[in-house]
Amino acid sequence: MNHLTQTKTVYSTQWMALTAMLMAMNIALSSFGVPVPGGHLYLNDVVICTAGILLDPLGAFIVGGIGAFLGDFFFYPTPMFVSLVTHGLQAVVISLCVHRLYHGKKTISAAIGVSIGAVIMVAGYSFGRAFLYSTPEYALLKLPFQILQAVTGAVIAMLLCFHFRLTDQIQK
Repeated sequence: MNHLTQTKTVYSTQWMALTAMLMAMNIALSSFGVPVPGGHLYLNDVVICTAGILLDPLGAFIVGGIGAFLGDFFFYPTPMFVSLVTHGLQAVVISLCVHRLYHGKKTISAAIGVSIGAVIMVAGYSFGRAFLYSTPEYALLKLPFQILQAVTGAVIAMLLCFHFRLTDQIQK
């Protein structure tokens, strides 16, 4: 037997509970938006970025991709596959940056991760909207709201995880 067949990933009850709780929060927060002039601001990006920082790539994908997919499926199904791919990729990239980029410098790794994740989210939804609604003008019209949502999610997640020490509490 080689080393690869002997090692097996086992997910703890704590990992499953945290993943399920964050996924439920993502579904809930994707169901309604905060009204802003000309559109709505959805706060589920806060949960997606937080999951990317706290969880491994699989857990981050479950929370980000599948959680956003289910939120759209239940409340507004048109962009559900765009949400699955975009938010799933966003969460995985954040998680990979946090856990593999700069060992010992989690804050810097997370800042890079959420920045790349924000670009992925804005680009993914812009292209997705242009494809779904067959008009690039609609995607451009929503672009400022996508940018605001991405920046808000990234900043609040960073504050929650590092300023309010959510990462320390989860590791205990």
